[in-house]
Formats: sequence, C-alpha cells, structure tokens
Amino acid sequence: MTMQARRLEGRVALVTGAARGIGRAIADRLTAEGAAVWYTDIDGDEAASAAGEAGSPAVARALDITDRAAVDRVVGEIETAHGRLDILVNNAAILGEAPTAALDESRFREVLDVNLTGALSCVLASVDLMGRTAAGAPGTARGGRILNIASIMGLFGSRDSVPYSAAKAALVNMTRCLACDYADRGITVNAIAPGFIDTRMALRPDGSGHEHDSAWFRTVYLAQGKLPLGRAGQPEDIAGPAFFLCGDDSAYVTGQVLLVDGGVSATF
Repeated sequence: MTMQARRLEGRVALVTGAARGIGRAIADRLTAEGAAVWYTDIDGDEAASAAGEAGSPAVARALDITDRAAVDRVVGEIETAHGRLDILVNNAAILGEAPTAALDESRFREVLDVNLTGALSCVLASVDLMGRTAAGAPGTARGGRILNIASIMGLFGSRDSVPYSAAKAALVNMTRCLACDYADRGITVNAIAPGFIDTRMALRPDGSGHEHDSAWFRTVYLAQGKLPLGRAGQPEDIAGPAFFLCGDDSAYVTGQVLLVDGGVSATF
C-alpha cells in the first residue's frame, strides 16, 4: 500500500490477533501510515510472516492474551524498545457458537477469557505507558488510542451464539466504561463492530463450508437485500475506519461503537 503521507510517523502500536484477517489488515495499514507496529498473535510463526511482509520497523511476538504475565512482558519490551505506546488494537478473538441447550460451560468461559478478559488485560497492561505517552503531548490530538474490535453480534440477537455474542456485547459496554475512565489521561477508547467479513472466522465451525457461500447468506442477505451493499466485507474494509479511530482526526471521538457492516444494521 502506498500512502501520500505517513500520518502515524513516530507512533508505536500494539495489535493483537495480527497474524491474519482483520488484525493483519489493521496492522498493515498502521505500518503503511508510518507506525512501528507490534504484530502479536497466539500463532507466532504467522505473526512473524505478516510482520516480515510489512517490513521494518514491524515486530512480531507470539502472545496468548489470556496470559497476563505474557502481555506484561510484551508491553515491557515495547517500553524498552520505544519508551512509548500510542495505539492498542484489541482484535484477538475466538468464535463460540452452539445451541444454547447444548452449551458447554467450559467453552463459554474460554470465549469470555479471550474475547473479553484478554482484551481488558491488554488495556490494563498498556494504559500506564500509554498515559505517559499521551501526557507528553498536552493540548494536541496526539493522545493515546485504544480500539476494540467488537461485532454486530454484540449488538443484535442471533441463534446459537450465546458465548461469542455475550462476550462481544460486554466488550461494547466495556469500551464505553473505559472511555470514561481514561479520558482524563488523554486516551480515547472506541470500538468497531464488523458485520460479515471474509475471514477465517466465516468458515462454519461444523466444517460444512464458508458462511458467505451458504444458501442462507446468498438468499436472505444478498438476493433479498438484507445486506444493502450486496457483498461481504474484506479485512481492508475495517482497516480504514480503524486507522481513523487510531489517528489524529478522531481526537474528539471516544466511547463510540462504529458499525462497519455494509448496511446490515440499517435494515429490518
């Protein structure tokens, strides 16, 4: 990607779940805009490949966000390497779908641990360094930026989705609460709620194929117009809005949830 201006030159970003999909698209965009991005993912080899393709100064680390000590270590490495942290993107997540009558409570807790508690751990580990960074630029738009990747499933009901939807709904309101908590430290906290995006998560968990190739999706969402833009989104469709919420132009935006869903939420 070629940019006319590297608008995040000098910034440092930590992106979780950056090995592929939405996380990688966001990390790549921030890198292209000049930020020094730390690509983190539980799949360290894939994260290293992604960071390598992005080029210097991108850095990769294997990271399980449910391990608070590991999160602390990565943030400590960032402080040692750069002395600052400007942007945190909480993207890492796992899917959890099952009929409620057959709900596995251990899986429910696992989904919450990754999608909600893991995101909070990253915030708590990062916010002191981010706050010191923001304090170094008083009266400017260059405050800290926390961006949580939620989902339209955290805003609307759907069948067989209690673990994932409950975690994402909690992440939405956690975003609002954190925005209130950290405003006086110069840190904004926002969320993006993607709709149907063409990533690995769109592969059906039962192995029956890709969600966007199903008769259900093609009939209800495409043929019948439930999805006004008429296509599933690509990870890059999330990266642009993410860049806005991580950059200077969003300095007066906090506690907001931006739906990037091709218009699904505009229909009924």
